[in-house]
Amino acid sequence: MTVVGISGSMRKDGNTSLLIRSILERCENGGLKTEFISLAGKEIKPCLGCEKCKEKDWCVIQNDDWGDIMKKVMDSEVLVIGSPTYYFDVCGHLKNFIDRSYSLYHQRKLAGRKAVAVAVCANKGGARTIETLEGFLNTHEFSYLGWVRGKGYLAGDVINDHRAMHRAEEIGDRIIQLLNPRD
Repeated sequence: MTVVGISGSMRKDGNTSLLIRSILERCENGGLKTEFISLAGKEIKPCLGCEKCKEKDWCVIQNDDWGDIMKKVMDSEVLVIGSPTYYFDVCGHLKNFIDRSYSLYHQRKLAGRKAVAVAVCANKGGARTIETLEGFLNTHEFSYLGWVRGKGYLAGDVINDHRAMHRAEEIGDRIIQLLNPRD
């Protein structure tokens, strides 16, 4: 797998998913393999702060969906990760996913991959959501390829944000050039 897109939204086909899927579609049209993962309906338990991951180099919490999803991230070359904006930041479900990645930090298991941050907000706060995603990506030493921030409240609204949709295409093209430079 080359490009993995993760939407942290609890709306499986919401605006965040639409924006991430537009990046992935551009990548597919450029000949890259992609996979879209929605956290909607997935169980992602919160980090317990137990520090046992330092011994195991993996999160010790079992019986949820975090491990299978994180293995796909680890197998990818590029991660496109996005969240709707809740109170000027990432949504709680995605924050649980990010917090659990602490277990991979000690051995820098995510370092060297490339990444894109995506945020959607109704009005304000999208910049802060991007900052949180950038913090996650920088901490894990991803090479940062940029961000896409869209506006939308009702289902499908982000499609009418022409600037965001154009930016998604540009980011998709950037990923294609990086992974498939012959184009």
